[in-house]
Amino acid sequence: MEQNNEKYSKYALVEEMLETAEVIKNFAPSVSGRFISAIREKGRLFFTGEGSSRLFPAKRAIYEALKKGNLLPISTEGATQALEYNLSNYAVFGASNSGKTKEIVRLFEKLKNSGHNALFGLTANSDTPLESMSMDTHVLNCGKEKAVAATKSVVEQALFYDSLIHHLADEKMEGLNELSEQFDKAMKQNIESGMIEQLKNADIIYFAGRNTGAIEELTLKTNEITRKKSDFLEGTYVLHGIEEIMDKNEVVVLVEPFESEEEKIKECLVKGVGMKVISISSRETSFPTIKIPDGGKYHNYVELAAGWNILVEIGIALGIDLDKPVRARKVGNEYIVK
Repeated sequence: MEQNNEKYSKYALVEEMLETAEVIKNFAPSVSGRFISAIREKGRLFFTGEGSSRLFPAKRAIYEALKKGNLLPISTEGATQALEYNLSNYAVFGASNSGKTKEIVRLFEKLKNSGHNALFGLTANSDTPLESMSMDTHVLNCGKEKAVAATKSVVEQALFYDSLIHHLADEKMEGLNELSEQFDKAMKQNIESGMIEQLKNADIIYFAGRNTGAIEELTLKTNEITRKKSDFLEGTYVLHGIEEIMDKNEVVVLVEPFESEEEKIKECLVKGVGMKVISISSRETSFPTIKIPDGGKYHNYVELAAGWNILVEIGIALGIDLDKPVRARKVGNEYIVK
């Protein structure tokens, strides 16, 4: 996407995506420090939220914690299913930009009424129902989003949870200036028109790769931004049965694919099904590749940026109003104070 081209700049969605690099640069990891003693006291951590407020922020934090291998147990679930769980031994974070998401407020109300003493909010607004139910709340600094699809707020939420993981591991969260530059580069790099044409014409766009939340978030954004059907194929699920119903008019986007699986993917999907396979990767792969900066330990953020770039190009190629989906709402299911 091009910052100074009116074809792109007329959309609030693009403006907010491009502001994200500055959000990363300005993020202060110290903001989460005050929550650490309460988390350690509970000994377990639970992230909840709906849609974009949970997928990338929570799942990436869990991915990083599992890689470190020596942190306290961390889990995530949507707030309605979490009503069925015993969360008394968890410090619970609820993420909602509006602070009015019905499912989260309902869960926090139940937990607070049961005497839970470690409920924490993550919002983009002050004085919200979620904040009133929480012992403490961090309010994001990224500013209000005009587009329906959340972008810069998702990344700041992820950075906040990332900073929690660093604090719990007694590590400094460094390298954000470099990440900011790489994120910006991934969003602005040129995507071959032939790839966009294939994706534009696909009946379904599948995204496949690691369960870090980044790819699942791109799957959701495909629905909101391009109005196309999409599906997230976790890990190597792309090779474990779904090929039976795949069609040559569909496209698979592999995000940082497992090198050991590339040959089998080519055999099953390219040769077997006859479908197009595209890769987003920091290395050249066996497939047409959108090569992105490595990103180091923050590579999932860069993957997300590249995905946003692709989705904007698809949406513009389809002539879609990127800011206003037909049915999706800014606050999916709003809690109304009666």
